[in-house]
Amino acid sequence: MDERGRVDQAAVVMHVRCPIGLPERLYREVLELLADLSPVVQAVPPGAALVSLRGALRYHGVGARRLGEVARVRALAHLGVDLRIGIAPTIATAATASGQADEAIGVVFVEADKVQEWLGPLPIEALYGIGKQQASVLHAYGVHCVGVLAAVPVATVQRLLGGRAGRLAAERARGIDPRPVTPKALPASVSVRHTFDRHMLDGFPVRAALLDLVVRLGALLRQRDQVAQALSLRLEFAGGAAWSRTRRLAEASAHEDDLRVTAYRLMDAAALERARLVALVLRGEDLLDAQRVAEQVSLDGSREARLKVEEVVDRARARFGPQVMVGPATLLGSASSESRVPVKR
Repeated sequence: MDERGRVDQAAVVMHVRCPIGLPERLYREVLELLADLSPVVQAVPPGAALVSLRGALRYHGVGARRLGEVARVRALAHLGVDLRIGIAPTIATAATASGQADEAIGVVFVEADKVQEWLGPLPIEALYGIGKQQASVLHAYGVHCVGVLAAVPVATVQRLLGGRAGRLAAERARGIDPRPVTPKALPASVSVRHTFDRHMLDGFPVRAALLDLVVRLGALLRQRDQVAQALSLRLEFAGGAAWSRTRRLAEASAHEDDLRVTAYRLMDAAALERARLVALVLRGEDLLDAQRVAEQVSLDGSREARLKVEEVVDRARARFGPQVMVGPATLLGSASSESRVPVKR
């Protein structure tokens, strides 16, 4: 974009939306599929991606709309995933376009010289970046569609929505968005979640739930033949508030002993005082392939014994399947619909 705010007509951006709740494995495969079309792919977790088509158009020798159709057909044929794709000169307009795509029209293409004409009739809620609260404020002042927002002076929009938010909304309504697509891979991570049936205070049930998450996360990492370099813990409270922290592990690991120590330290850091918990989420961050990490020799006999038990437990899970849970004896009393076999630690 030049100093007058004019959009570079040669810039073509594809915004891809995956179905809500798409498993991470499939999301990663969608990103790989997009990387076959263009080397410039930006992951936008948990289920979207940006693709710069600027060089890809010359390489493939087809138009932008055709590349979008190819991406959608390939995702359906190879992955069974139905994508919603928007293509436009800027990120904001492309994201708005993908939001207008449906099952019948999976690819919405907005030509560079028709951006404002296309945006104008859309309801204000359809504009990328406009949330429910902002839309409510704009409706109260009679701004019901994007075209009207584009006609309102920027200073007025800033008074309604706030300085930065107002400026961004006004620019996007005019089809202006100078941000480039920046290559970014999906961060390597995996998470497990426990949702409580009722509001819980910190105590034995909460600590037992955290231990269960440690066991599940460790088993999942070892199943994937990966190790985590860091752990993050997210606490979700009644009323919608949340708390989260991340801590690096002393050494990359997928062993429950190492994960448990760090997870407990994270929980202690929360310093809960009668907070009503509704859910815990434990995430392994910065994952590596286990083969890339040298296993440290331990002179701790009890630790070595626990690691051997861990191997036996993994084999039991592999043989009997997920319906039979094997874990610490502490978790036996917290088992509900799942069958658990206690193992002393």
